[in-house]
Amino acid sequence: LPSGMATIVVDAGGRSVALNAGLFIDGAFVPSCSGKSFATVSPVNGKTIAQVAEGDKPDVDKAVDAAHRAFGGWSMLDTSVRAEHLRKLAAAIEARIDDFVHLEALDNGKTLEAARTVDLNFAVQTFYYYAGWADKLMGETLQTSEDHFDYTLREPLGVCAGIIPWNYPLLTLAWKVAPALACGNTFILKSSEKTPLSALLFAQLCAETGLPKGVFNLVSGFGPTVGAALARHPGVHKVAFTGSTATGRLIQTMAADTNLKKVTLELGGKSPTIIFGDADLEEAVAWAAIGVFANHGQVCCAGTRIFVHSDVYDEFAKRFVKAAQDLRVGDPFGQVDQGPQVDTQQMDKVLGYIETGKKEGARLLTGGHRVGSEGCFVAPSVFADVRDDHTIAREEIFGPVACLFRFDNEEDVIRRANDTPYGLAAAVFTTDLAKALRVTRKLQAGVVWVNEYNMTDWRMPFGGYKESGYGRDLGKYALEGYTQCKAVRIRLSKL
Repeated sequence: LPSGMATIVVDAGGRSVALNAGLFIDGAFVPSCSGKSFATVSPVNGKTIAQVAEGDKPDVDKAVDAAHRAFGGWSMLDTSVRAEHLRKLAAAIEARIDDFVHLEALDNGKTLEAARTVDLNFAVQTFYYYAGWADKLMGETLQTSEDHFDYTLREPLGVCAGIIPWNYPLLTLAWKVAPALACGNTFILKSSEKTPLSALLFAQLCAETGLPKGVFNLVSGFGPTVGAALARHPGVHKVAFTGSTATGRLIQTMAADTNLKKVTLELGGKSPTIIFGDADLEEAVAWAAIGVFANHGQVCCAGTRIFVHSDVYDEFAKRFVKAAQDLRVGDPFGQVDQGPQVDTQQMDKVLGYIETGKKEGARLLTGGHRVGSEGCFVAPSVFADVRDDHTIAREEIFGPVACLFRFDNEEDVIRRANDTPYGLAAAVFTTDLAKALRVTRKLQAGVVWVNEYNMTDWRMPFGGYKESGYGRDLGKYALEGYTQCKAVRIRLSKL
């Protein structure tokens, strides 16, 4: 491999991790066709971590060819063998869990604890879960008429592509790759150019565990080149995307303009959290803080619009501000609760929204500033007196910024909670079960939590309503996005 594309050793918080920085195509690491590379940069200090091979359309073409060659054998493989390959990958990730945890903290800036308890645990369990589905994809027999035997088959789509974000690099990889492979598809991944390292280690494990070559391919690079090439490629049969609504629209358009490939989209959000007057305030404050500040606020389903009943608004606000102020911000390899935003661009975007909030009349209760002079750290921030038409109430900030709103009655808060183009998630806090069930039915969101927040599960579907996308990750519902139904009719009598 050319200079910079051979094995690299990165220092992840004092832990050395060896990686191959090339593209992974047809079971081997290779240089990009252009020989170009790009830098992945530490959000802690702005220094270059490593140079990674930069793919482009010719590399995508090679990956698609490899995935097509592999599809026939993989899709027809005994399903118990396919399941065993997924279990081997799960076990391999588990065996290298410390390396993955440190890479995620290094590349993304998330804390070691969050990377371990959330990202890695979830990723491992996702692969184990879909290994269990590989031999349970069944059609149906249909009773129609005496002279026919009718049945359906669930069959794989073919070559699938995944375009994943930088906020949960390995976790979203698992959400896309595991169900696709379980269903018999082959896969091409475009990791985020901001956080490419954990995908490189995963590709290495694919080779080490004996996954047939071409079944999984990795083309690192940028959206306008690699992402667009995948979305437009006539040899790709499905694109699964997690990211912004604006980019989701572009991908859908590209797919429609070419081969009408299947597309599933998990997009942005501006999720409401509703705190009723009868809620357990201590629990509500703790969970609402998780809903906003987890992963430095870089969560698509973050509950950034917090509606609090007037009877408890002042007390909730006081406790919530204290919870935000208690969060320790700093180096993710230290004893902290919140690391940096992923890069300077994201930090500046968050700080810009904070300034807009102040200019439009929202009252900043805490935070609102950069922490330190090095790195991309933003203090957990809380706004009160936010109006529904404020920019910070309407647009996705993707940072540690909470907006507090008062409400007086159930009908009004449901209307306001639904007054958004997004519909990814919502939460309700109340001790009245009947109220919780009633409000849950009326909220326009793909996921609704009651008396908790951000507690996803690999067995539960995850996805949005409205401009938060369509299709589902996780659970058995994700399998629908990676299979197609074939109807078979056999005539049993002569004309």
